[in-house]
Amino acid sequence: MQSTVLILGGSGKIGSRASEAFWNGGWHVRQFNRKTDDMITAAQGVDVIVNGLNPPAYHDWERTIPAITAQVIAAAQASNATVIIPGNIYNYGDQPGILDEDTPQNARTRKGRVRIAMEQSYQASGVRTIVLRAGNFVDPDGNGDIMSMLLMREITKGTLTAATDPDTLQAYAYVPDWARAAVQLAEKRHELNAFEDIPFPGHSFTANDLRRCVAQATGRKIKVKRFPWWIMTVLSPFWELAREMREMRYLYEMPHTISAKKFDRLLPAFIPTGPRDVMLAGLPTDIHPDKAMGTSNSIALPVGNSI
Repeated sequence: MQSTVLILGGSGKIGSRASEAFWNGGWHVRQFNRKTDDMITAAQGVDVIVNGLNPPAYHDWERTIPAITAQVIAAAQASNATVIIPGNIYNYGDQPGILDEDTPQNARTRKGRVRIAMEQSYQASGVRTIVLRAGNFVDPDGNGDIMSMLLMREITKGTLTAATDPDTLQAYAYVPDWARAAVQLAEKRHELNAFEDIPFPGHSFTANDLRRCVAQATGRKIKVKRFPWWIMTVLSPFWELAREMREMRYLYEMPHTISAKKFDRLLPAFIPTGPRDVMLAGLPTDIHPDKAMGTSNSIALPVGNSI
């Protein structure tokens, strides 16, 4: 019998890639429309719910995240579905080094504390939950990811923008890979604990690593400049988003990677997209060496039904 997944936030980078990955994996994919649908009704008969909902206001997490969480828990309880959540590293606070499921969750920001409370709500509810925790998301279509919004926003001018010291190691998650991993974990959900915190290792690289990769691939001279955080300081009294960005600045200054031990134990056959393709994912088509030539070195998603 074909399994069914309900995708929340299907137009976002998590929801759209999860829709594609589950469809290619042979699942029936059901989309949730937050404007018109009742979530409990939409979840009837589904096996898995992927929570890709993006809160409308980045500065209003303390109100919106608990409301969304309560909705998803109620829908999962009514349908006996497993929930998959794209976790992040806000929970850990400022702890450089290798992050894993045993790293203490000592959030230093309001957003981190909201995320901790959210995950605790799922765990306390008894709903079968998988937190697939990742670093900076990278989507080949941009879709508001860190490449399009920060690192490569001026790449056509030969400039990369680093949020901090360009030799600071950061963890990145290629969204199509994250989505494929979500499908594989969904298919073995009954072998997992009722609440699973699973680090998604992805790839780790610095802004200078990215510069070298882009320069070699394109044959262009690429320079790195630092993001002007002083602008956020000046604007923060008048602009809420500037205040929110300043609050999260520490993450970009914290050198870190995400452990692969638990992920590799659960999904030993998983083959990630290579680091070169991940690093070049944010390049515009007209300067992307593979897209311009009509070729790609990316590992294909599993072949199945197409959307």
